[in-house]
Amino acid sequence: MGAVTSQPPVLSRRAFLGLTAGAALLTACGGSGRVRGGSGGSRGGGAALSAFRMEIEPYVSLQPQRFALVLVTRDGDFAGGPRAGIAFRPPGGATTPVLPLRFHHEGLHPRARGVYVIETSFPVAGNWTATVKIDGHPDAELAIPVTATPQTPVPGTAGRAVRTPTVADPMGTDPLCTRTERGRPAPCPLHDRSLDELVGSGTPVAVLFGTPARCQSRYCGPVLDQLLAVRDRYASRLAMVHVEIYRDLTSYDLVPATRTWLGETGEPFLFVMDGAGMVQARMSGAFATDEVTAAFDRVLGD
Repeated sequence: MGAVTSQPPVLSRRAFLGLTAGAALLTACGGSGRVRGGSGGSRGGGAALSAFRMEIEPYVSLQPQRFALVLVTRDGDFAGGPRAGIAFRPPGGATTPVLPLRFHHEGLHPRARGVYVIETSFPVAGNWTATVKIDGHPDAELAIPVTATPQTPVPGTAGRAVRTPTVADPMGTDPLCTRTERGRPAPCPLHDRSLDELVGSGTPVAVLFGTPARCQSRYCGPVLDQLLAVRDRYASRLAMVHVEIYRDLTSYDLVPATRTWLGETGEPFLFVMDGAGMVQARMSGAFATDEVTAAFDRVLGD
């Protein structure tokens, strides 16, 4: 781990995909190759697992925020399921007690592909570390760069009412949606209205920034389908919008709204806003369907 700094440098999107969980899981996607650059421990009995941080941008706040991780074997197989806990170490500080992690797998198939989640706070910026305690396995270690100033909106702040590509005005984005089914284009129906007319309009809004066709892991690709799976349940009370990351299938030219909302962080990100346009929930990296519906229910007061 590098020297502790007051604020870790912000990675470009390409650097993010090369260095963080997305790239580590891409290595696992091959099936035959071993996971390289992982942080699994080697102490104790049982097979060692690797733990990868999936929350893209932990940020300084005294308020609890979602922190998520996944487990894989050294052969690249999914390993979610065993009970696990986590102990955090702030830069220059003492290790916290072990805190329980909650395993979520709804909408993530197979079940072992689930994510481990905890609501926790990061009061100081810098390079945090953590030890993941896994039942029946050696400990795994995590590196957690915590930023002083997040690039994306966070809960309690205003959403960004900017134009987003729609069917009527794709704003040069082609394809408008990279979702596929059985290898064929299957655009989603979440491109009818722009964020600039929805944010703060009195109706809660959920916006997903993600690119199914250019996903770098087996975790972030399905999040759009998870959203579509619950759309009918919430359509009358909550507006849903999907925004692609790039303008086309080959370049790294960002959709303007993506740059405005995400800066140079990674993807996917899901934001849930109330009728006044204030962000009430933020999820990134990988999330289960029950996490999504819980966020919707909270903003709707259900």
